Amino acid sequence: MLELATGTGLALSAGLNAWVPLIFLGVLSRFTDLVELPGTWAWLENGWVLAILSVLLVLEFAADKIPVLDSINDVVQTVVRPTAGGIAFGAGSMSETTTVTDPSTFVQSGQWIPIVAGIVLALGTHAAKAGGRVVANTVSGGTAAPVVSAAEDVTSIGLGFVSVLAPLLIIPVMILFVIGVVLLIRSLRRHRRARAAGHGGDDAYYV
Repeated sequence: MLELATGTGLALSAGLNAWVPLIFLGVLSRFTDLVELPGTWAWLENGWVLAILSVLLVLEFAADKIPVLDSINDVVQTVVRPTAGGIAFGAGSMSETTTVTDPSTFVQSGQWIPIVAGIVLALGTHAAKAGGRVVANTVSGGTAAPVVSAAEDVTSIGLGFVSVLAPLLIIPVMILFVIGVVLLIRSLRRHRRARAAGHGGDDAYYV
């Protein structure tokens, strides 16, 4: 139960920032006793891997706070964040995974389930993030991008800490996340209706 909560929280974190939970797991496993990664995921604590992930983290921190560039970054991250979510869930839930030499055995063993769960969770969080950023940039003319991005970074880091130190708190976080997604969908629909009404009014004016 706790392992699943940990994996869930880390996958949600990856949906906001792909590199935060991976660095979090690697650093904690390498320097503390709070996390002990399974052998298959031990590469996350490698010094070179952590260095590369740190560089990628800095690049995303910068790109995600610049209007227009943040939207381009979100498009690129559509593949990266779910992948990171799958890795984070698999490693965080301490699932025993092996190299896939026999696909049928891999499927029957259920070892793929944590990875797929992480991909789905991270993809959902990423979609909500990208959709929310569109609304924020449209309403503010792009000026809200740095503030919103910083809030997302703090949330991603916070989810990492909570996932490891107090995983049961991820349950109310999931509830809040679902509520937030529902509110975001409603906001996007209102935004589209307003734009459609505006275009309709413009057409009527010119006619």
